[in-house]
Amino acid sequence: MRPLITAIGLLLAWEALTWATGVPVYILPPPSRVAVVLVERFDLLMEQAAWTAAEMILGLALGLVLGAVLAVVFAASAGWRRWALPLVIVSQAIPVIAIAPLLVLWLGYGMASKVAMAALVIFFPVVSTLYDGLRRTDQGWLDLAQTMDACPRAVLLQIRLPAALPAFASGARIAAAVAPIGAVIGEWVGASAGLGYLMTQSLARGQTPLAFAALFLLCLLGLALYHATDRAARRLVPWQSPQGE
Repeated sequence: MRPLITAIGLLLAWEALTWATGVPVYILPPPSRVAVVLVERFDLLMEQAAWTAAEMILGLALGLVLGAVLAVVFAASAGWRRWALPLVIVSQAIPVIAIAPLLVLWLGYGMASKVAMAALVIFFPVVSTLYDGLRRTDQGWLDLAQTMDACPRAVLLQIRLPAALPAFASGARIAAAVAPIGAVIGEWVGASAGLGYLMTQSLARGQTPLAFAALFLLCLLGLALYHATDRAARRLVPWQSPQGE
């Protein structure tokens, strides 16, 4: 109940602020006006939300697969790690807002460029956390595998990878939290649909309440994706439960 009470308190404070200051609706609409727009333009908002949700989910899936594969390759091959790891780091040193126009140019205004942008934002946390987990495998397990004459492939797949699953779960949670960033940045740069596209069009036309309604739905999508990923991660690593639960 605490998050719900906090949210209601913030909304009431927002409503009181707009009423007390008399700020124009096109600058800061009150929550009551945003709620009216949510009801009146529900069909349009849900159509755009479905497009953005698809971009986020596909981007998350692609980023998780790409990140996991790269982390396993880095852990299994020192040669590949020395050549490719610097390139991965460089890809994150470039601001994503600078890459978005290029992806739109190469992949078009459709969903592909937005999925690619989301995957680009997502895959580095997955690579970083899973690779770190693979490197921190308990040395006693590795010594036991060596004593039993296990091959490197068996050690990787049956010992190091299962031991790194908690780290992978943490990376997946981070990836789910940042997935909306990539999708929306791509929509802001160039798109024909989506909540980010709707926000830019609404603000350009002075329809600020509609932009806030789209932002509200975007927040809900982000929360839903995070909680779905968190539940899946707990199923993947059932033996690890957070303290206090």
